[in-house]
Amino acid sequence: MKRKIRAIAVIAAALTLMLASGCGSKSIPSDLNDGTYTGRSADRQADEDGQGAGYGEVEITVKDNKITACTFKTYELDGTLKDENYGADLTKENRMKAQKAVQAADKYAQMIVETGDIDSVDAISGATINYDEFKEAVINALEKAAKE
Repeated sequence: MKRKIRAIAVIAAALTLMLASGCGSKSIPSDLNDGTYTGRSADRQADEDGQGAGYGEVEITVKDNKITACTFKTYELDGTLKDENYGADLTKENRMKAQKAVQAADKYAQMIVETGDIDSVDAISGATINYDEFKEAVINALEKAAKE
């Protein structure tokens, strides 16, 4: 029950961020300050299989209203980076899933630079928790970059 309430709260927060930005689209606004900005997703609790707990952080570089660089990293709730060792203590199948999610982080960052539009970044099968964290973190970073 707590997980459902937490998930609803995270979705509500993301929708509030989108509406507060003046539109329902998460496309990159045309009025961004140049610079480097960080964004963070909310903490996520583990799913019913005990997987996926953590959060994501992005660092975006903006130049002339475009994201020119992006990194995306995911972390366990205790702040441990999810890297090539993530899932080492799991079964082979679950370790493969964990590593697929780690590898997806770089792909998501690459896609936002290539497309210039958060709505054009497609979820990667098996890495949808990371996808949600990525989108939320990018929205957070863009809010910081937006001109007032």
